[in-house]
Amino acid sequence: MDFSGILSIATGGLKVQAKRMEVISENIANADSTASKPGGDPYRRKVPIFRVSVEPHSQQTAVVFAGVKRDQRAFGTRLEPGNPAADPSGVVKVPNIDPLVEQMDMRDAQRSYEANLNVISATRRLLARTIDILRA
Repeated sequence: MDFSGILSIATGGLKVQAKRMEVISENIANADSTASKPGGDPYRRKVPIFRVSVEPHSQQTAVVFAGVKRDQRAFGTRLEPGNPAADPSGVVKVPNIDPLVEQMDMRDAQRSYEANLNVISATRRLLARTIDILRA
């Protein structure tokens, strides 16, 4: 594999992890939201979907962002009779988001992002050394 292939794969990894962090951030931001109408459904957790892509001319595989899907787990509930989103019995549905899980996912995405940055930095150093050797 050549340097451009390595850089291409690592750049793809950066893009995927950035999109993953965006989805996780949206989940964290909506963790305490409720429905806009009584008895309605609140924000539903989003999960990023990835797929493997093969470039036809180079036959290199890469992971790409394929979209998001909604987590179909059940919503939580809280008893809040004064909340405008409460049903007639005073129960409010809350998002199916566990902030601790989202924080762990965010940390994992950040570490993966940093690993891809390190690959790019190391490749750039190798390219610079190769050019220095060729000049000598």
